Amino acid sequence: MKRIGHLFEQVADFHALIAAARRAARGKGASISAASFLFNMEGEVLRLQREILDGSYRPLPYRTFYISDPKPRTISAADFRDRVAHHALCSVLEPLFERVAIFDSYACRPGKGSHRAVRKAQYFSRRFCRFLKLDIRRFFENLDHEVLKASLRLLIKDRRLLELADRIIGHGAPGSPPGKGLPIGNLTSQHFANHYLSPLDHFIIEKLRAPGLVRYMDDFLVFSDSRRFLHDAHERIRDFVERDLKLQIKSEATIHAPVSEGIPFLGLRLWPRVIRLDGSGKRRLIRALRSGAEGFAAGRLSEPDLAASLRSRLGHAEHADTLGLRRSLDELMNFGSGILRAPTG
Repeated sequence: MKRIGHLFEQVADFHALIAAARRAARGKGASISAASFLFNMEGEVLRLQREILDGSYRPLPYRTFYISDPKPRTISAADFRDRVAHHALCSVLEPLFERVAIFDSYACRPGKGSHRAVRKAQYFSRRFCRFLKLDIRRFFENLDHEVLKASLRLLIKDRRLLELADRIIGHGAPGSPPGKGLPIGNLTSQHFANHYLSPLDHFIIEKLRAPGLVRYMDDFLVFSDSRRFLHDAHERIRDFVERDLKLQIKSEATIHAPVSEGIPFLGLRLWPRVIRLDGSGKRRLIRALRSGAEGFAAGRLSEPDLAASLRSRLGHAEHADTLGLRRSLDELMNFGSGILRAPTG
């Protein structure tokens, strides 16, 4: 594929940076760094533009915090001005990543998302009788910078854009070994990480000729009617991941089974004709609803914040067949629905 140049100017353009600042500001108006930047947006954008153009731009230190749901993670929050740079860069990179993405990669892509990934996986479960589920061990922490940079250079020949991308990649996750890891929480990290596995998608589809593949970030499912094919695919995928991507398959999370046993994927369990919340998903939903109800009753949580939280939780649950669960949680669900219907202005 022909490499693309003359992209740096699009990132450093004043109007592009203004648009990036507005995108970065969505939902971030309450943060101190966002408020400070937006108070004098044109001046701040001009200063950021000057630094990007003369090569003096350097990302600021991350603010880190920890979450435990759905699993323990360290989140690295970039300063708002760095988020503006990330948005400007991703607006240029995203169309290039789209050009090389397979159809059934569903993370960080317009018109895709987790729910479409689940529906496509269920579609494949109707067509094929077996599946292989794989994911990558500590994917974001172990992603190799040199492999990522080499992948970008296959798409881009603009030296200044590559230098800017290298600078952001090199500002890795706090605590990661040198040359490894991307911080969870950055827009650039999501797009870089998703693109990082694009060669694996093509290997599975074009070299192994897998009949069905669905990938959402580092969680992926391979479908076939042949037990032998999936066994061989597992071995060859593991070798490719270790040799070409410098990563490892999480062996304890690997599943090779008939679709009739149910496919665990993205917090759900799929069968050809039904989708259920898995056990951990049910527990998280119950915990979130109860916590929201208690927080609102005690005055710790505002109505708009509670509504936003419940929309996210209930929206995911609605993509599963949760009638029984909804009945067992009738009081909490009615509470949540009432909040969602209530005006928040």
